[in-house]
Amino acid sequence: MTEAKEAAADAPPVAALSTVLGAIQDPIRLEMVRRLSNAGVAVRCNELYEVINKSTATHHFKILREAGVIERVIVDGQIWQRLRARDLESALPGVVSAVVEAANRASAE
Repeated sequence: MTEAKEAAADAPPVAALSTVLGAIQDPIRLEMVRRLSNAGVAVRCNELYEVINKSTATHHFKILREAGVIERVIVDGQIWQRLRARDLESALPGVVSAVVEAANRASAE
């Protein structure tokens, strides 16, 4: 993968715990976060969902962005998504990683 050229300059701060948990409680958004966390790098948008259409995915990305969970990055002129893992860990230590671990276990079953 080519290195991300530009991060969103207007990334909001990580929201309060209740807002972050509210954002990732939806099964589709939880799966998006799980995939981003497991990848560890920016991922093309269409690799983060399978059972929804593009406009619905855009809605889910917006909710995650507004909660400070993800950010958009430009890679080779295309928009990709990246988990704000460091920011999340700093603001809410262990919370998102614990949720992702639980989602990974559930996905393996």
